[in-house]
Amino acid sequence: MKKEILIKKGAEASLYLQNWHNRKVIMKKRLSKKYRIQELDRTIQAQRTKRESQIMHKAKEAGVPNPIVYFVDLLNSTIVMEFIEGKQVKQVLNDLPSNERIKICKHIGELVGKLHVAGIMHGDLTTSNMILTLKDDIVFIDFGLSEQTWEVEARGVDLHLMKRAIMSTHFMHADECFKAVIDGYEKVLGKKATAEVLDKITEIERRGRYITER
Repeated sequence: MKKEILIKKGAEASLYLQNWHNRKVIMKKRLSKKYRIQELDRTIQAQRTKRESQIMHKAKEAGVPNPIVYFVDLLNSTIVMEFIEGKQVKQVLNDLPSNERIKICKHIGELVGKLHVAGIMHGDLTTSNMILTLKDDIVFIDFGLSEQTWEVEARGVDLHLMKRAIMSTHFMHADECFKAVIDGYEKVLGKKATAEVLDKITEIERRGRYITER
């Protein structure tokens, strides 16, 4: 394997596939922002790198699989983490039989519920950021926008993004998929807390329509 292979270049970070101490890893390097004062930029990047690695650890404690973090380099705003073998849920969900699709979406809902119970908002809940492994487990990736909060508003925003992602990428099965996600979520949080989040999602959607109409 080459020293580094760029596999994704985002607005906030670049991902490289690399062989690190005989392990196949992903190296996530946060990108500096030229418009910021250099010293301030380094501080912000280091803080975000530290927060991301800490939240990944808390997510594991909550029972949500995510890549093992091998090394955190705050000076260079870099995280070296496990490479997860498998496919993005986005790539496979549409082609599965209905019962398997529902099963996967329900499991995703349970994992999101576990995050929320632990006060972790993923911040980018899309099926692109979920890997279906070779053992049929689901692993959440990319906690770069995650935050720690127990607010119902934040839970609603997190799941609203999930709903929009499903409607966009899996539109033919959107109702079936999102219902299964909520069923799994309710299994973890219970009916009352889930109803509060669903009400919040409806409120967020109304806000969006109001802004669009204006």
